[in-house]
Amino acid sequence: MGDVLSTHLDEARRQHIAEKTGKVLSEFLRFYEDQYGVALFNSMRHEIEGTGSPQAQLLWRKVPLEERVIFSGNLFQYQEDSKKWRNRYSLVPHNYGLVLYENKVAYERQVPPRAIINSAGYKILTSVDQYLELVGTSLPGVASKSGSAPMLKCPTQFPLILWHPYARHYYFCMMTEAEQDKWQAVLRDCVRHCNNGIPEDSKVEGPAFTDAIRMYRQAKELYGTWEMLCGNEVQILSNLVMEELGPELKAELAPRLKGKPQERQRQWIQISDAVYRMVYEQAKASFEAVLSKLQQARPAMEAVIRTDMDQVITSKEHLASKIRAFILPKAEVCVRNHVQPYIPSILEALMVPTSQGFTEVRDVFFKEVTDMNLNVINEGGIDKLGEYMEKLSQLAYHPLKMQSCYEKMEPLRLDGLQQRFDVSSTAVFKQRAQIHMREQMDNAVYTFETLLHQELGKGPTREELCKSIQRILERVLKKYDYDSSSVRKKFFREALLQIAIPFLLKKLAPTCKSELPRFQELIFEDFARFILVENTYEEVVLQTVMKDILQAVKEAAVQRRHNLYRDSIVLHNSDPNLHLLAEGAPIDWGQEYGDGGDSHGGGDSSPGTGTAEAANVSEKRRRAKQVVSVVQDEEAGLPFQASCEPQSPASPDSVTELRGMLARDLQAESPPPLGPLLNGAPAQESPQPEAGPEASSPPPSPPSPPDQLPPGKAVDCEPPKPSDQETGEQVASPGGRAPIHTTTEDSAGVQTEF
Repeated sequence: MGDVLSTHLDEARRQHIAEKTGKVLSEFLRFYEDQYGVALFNSMRHEIEGTGSPQAQLLWRKVPLEERVIFSGNLFQYQEDSKKWRNRYSLVPHNYGLVLYENKVAYERQVPPRAIINSAGYKILTSVDQYLELVGTSLPGVASKSGSAPMLKCPTQFPLILWHPYARHYYFCMMTEAEQDKWQAVLRDCVRHCNNGIPEDSKVEGPAFTDAIRMYRQAKELYGTWEMLCGNEVQILSNLVMEELGPELKAELAPRLKGKPQERQRQWIQISDAVYRMVYEQAKASFEAVLSKLQQARPAMEAVIRTDMDQVITSKEHLASKIRAFILPKAEVCVRNHVQPYIPSILEALMVPTSQGFTEVRDVFFKEVTDMNLNVINEGGIDKLGEYMEKLSQLAYHPLKMQSCYEKMEPLRLDGLQQRFDVSSTAVFKQRAQIHMREQMDNAVYTFETLLHQELGKGPTREELCKSIQRILERVLKKYDYDSSSVRKKFFREALLQIAIPFLLKKLAPTCKSELPRFQELIFEDFARFILVENTYEEVVLQTVMKDILQAVKEAAVQRRHNLYRDSIVLHNSDPNLHLLAEGAPIDWGQEYGDGGDSHGGGDSSPGTGTAEAANVSEKRRRAKQVVSVVQDEEAGLPFQASCEPQSPASPDSVTELRGMLARDLQAESPPPLGPLLNGAPAQESPQPEAGPEASSPPPSPPSPPDQLPPGKAVDCEPPKPSDQETGEQVASPGGRAPIHTTTEDSAGVQTEF
């Protein structure tokens, strides 16, 4: 690899790449500086005017996955330098960076990990043929001959390949199909989380950045959705540069690559990855410098906005009225002829899988709580409740249990409409809906936790606890129905706008865009940082189609085909003190209602002698919690499950039969416990298969260390916490945990820690 890079990326070409990157970045960052002032004004105006969405009924968890490991297990990874497959102990911490260790012993001894992979922008492929097809299109005129040796040989039939258009690729394989399915669900969660890398609580920097990306690409006459708008800001900027730089380099270097087709393809992947890392480092430095400058200027900008808010609003409305008078006739004709007839079809295509997904979230939540209730009745009441609730609290972040919900979005298609409206991929809508599903599931679970915790303060008996759990479940389902309806309607409106607005702007550009500069004189110089003609023009275009979109969503809600609430129905907060409950400290179920934490490892049950000992015990328990995976062996079923899967009640009146069933179970003699129950229980001696996506018999174990940490096993060490600012692969340096932002090069090529 080193020879390939030194040959094709000599000093002169590296300098050219740096100059080209600098040119693209400087052009984009001018857009970003312009959009920063607009976003700051919009944020402050929104705070003052107080407009917003309906009051949410469910609570939300502030720190959902702090100090958690989502998953841990073993993977076979292909090492490109040695061209051999090696077993790697792998885990996914709370920020979804896949961490690879030499083996489990290395992890337990706190040896630095071999790599940390940020999967933003990657696609997960489950066959070598899929991969070779994508690789075959990476270089023009390079095609493997029939019968020639493939570029990659997998030792099993169950590969998982992480493919990226610019960065290096990662090759894994599993011993069984069940392992492949499990890891695929986990890695999809990683990709989904890492793609959503811009913090949603960023009310200024986030909108300014995404608007600047859109404006920059529209200036290049690139409209529609962009598939590589994924990751954090620096990753997205790197993708933006590579979108322009990649084809140029490919045309220049492809004829110079030597060897067989497979070798030339491998060389190009290495070159592209090295260039991507160079671009990333330059983009990171440039973006951080501009962001620092803007943040220093922000207080002065805020002072102007607060002083002149009314004048800025008046000036913007005056500008909008002039632009509206100019473009409204053209825009209305364009909407009527090219957009309006297709809104119902687009909406229906979005609504069917999305509503099925949210219904599945409701059903999974209902089933998990009902199963927990049955086990509380039969297994030990409040004594076991902490164990069950500790696992239930992580339900939304359980890749396997949530997989059935996420899969409902996979059939989403915009056949015919996708080409008409220049939608490059439906992946952006699928992932957004799936993120909403995860959030709503966690909100439902957290609201259930909070209400149950309050109820436990009354000291209920086992029979009273059963009834309380069912009553709380009904209340939470009502709140979920309302909130999920609001979230879906907002998602539909945003998706329709995301499809229609770029299409309209492209249609109107030939007749309208050249006329926009003459409106600049209507903006006072003092307000020029907060009002832009281009943004105001887009807002006017949005208003022309917004009424049709709102009407379409309203009609869909009235039909009640997809369980949407009508806009006229306002569910006032029936629990005025509920939001106050969420202000307290997070609930530690294992500590408060379990056995004091000893069963989770690391805790010292001997009497303490002072504050120092108590702190030491607390620290050990905290570390123990870190290394217990959310996902554990679940092929075994629950000993106390309903004989048939209960149906989620459509209304409180339909749960009478379920209550009767639970009451009968209370009167029956409980069978002896078989072991830990529910939500990630370890395999038991006489398991009953659990219905659902994991209901296959346990696969034969591969010749490797145990698949993951036993629930009671704790190692007194902390897993690495890779920064969300990383991308690509982190290569650890010897002698301790490596810092996040360093760069190393070796004979195998350029590998950068991000």
